[in-house]
Amino acid sequence: MDMEVLKIIFNGMTFGQRKAEKIVGSRDRLFDLVGKGLIRCEKRNNARNGKWFCNAWDVIKWAKLK
Repeated sequence: MDMEVLKIIFNGMTFGQRKAEKIVGSRDRLFDLVGKGLIRCEKRNNARNGKWFCNAWDVIKWAKLK
């Protein structure tokens, strides 16, 4: 499938923290990628345990096969 099509489809979607960390390989790797700005992620409320919204296209780009 064409990468541009995937980008268009996944760019408007989000994954939660747990799903994103499973896709990229580990929690530490997810935190590292978010910290470097390679995965766009936001918390829509200021609660300490609030849900993460990670950009699906960014997560897919950094997916790691096990």
